[in-house]
Amino acid sequence: MSNRVAGKVALVTGAASGIGFAVAFMLAREGARVVATDIDEEAAKKVAAGIEGEGAEALGLRLDVAREEDWRTAMDETMKRFGRLDVLVNNAGVALAKSVLETSLNEWRGIMSINLDGVFLGTRYGIEAMAPGGGGSIVNMSSVYGMVGGLGVAAYCASKGGVRVFTKAAALECAELNNNVRVNSVHPGFIETSMVNDVIRESANPEALRKGIEYQMALKRMGEPSDVAAAVLYLASDESRFCTGSELVVDGGMLAR
Repeated sequence: MSNRVAGKVALVTGAASGIGFAVAFMLAREGARVVATDIDEEAAKKVAAGIEGEGAEALGLRLDVAREEDWRTAMDETMKRFGRLDVLVNNAGVALAKSVLETSLNEWRGIMSINLDGVFLGTRYGIEAMAPGGGGSIVNMSSVYGMVGGLGVAAYCASKGGVRVFTKAAALECAELNNNVRVNSVHPGFIETSMVNDVIRESANPEALRKGIEYQMALKRMGEPSDVAAAVLYLASDESRFCTGSELVVDGGMLAR
């Protein structure tokens, strides 16, 4: 541990599993006090307990990122416990493996409410919380499919593409306000998470799909959640103080082809 975010307070959404879980623990191990949030309150509290078991400070909260009331409550609880917010990681997200013709309007809106509305609400409330304390870093989780199209994931691509460009617009606004809030996006490729593995398992030919995914990577393998967490840690730390409106790709060389 090198205490790269020592003294900072970080709120992570979707912290109960996958990338969010890895991010919450990595930030804590690097000195941050962590607010671990998830739509599953019990799971969020278990993450917080695990972090505290390693000697760091943590708070576990229920947060449905699509509900504005939940964001207000989460920010109030964070301020009540820690008095400030320095880092916000808008990580919570869902996938939908359906073509345009197969996707219903309700499914489309469901994806947008979590992947895009949730990032908007988090960024809005994050800026409000950080600015009075001297600024901070907001990290929005997009995807390689926020940069290029993918077959059979149209709604997901749209939501993550929205995150990418929204991040840039929010970064420009914060720079104009001179509030010292930086806003950046992270774009993972295929990572070994339950969300990705569920899509593979539910496909017609899981083995062929996994091999096809791995073939797309220059490194010929999927990444680990810790690979993405390391990128988030950089953007959360003061090492990235000259980065805003940028996109950090963590994809094993998928987009290099």
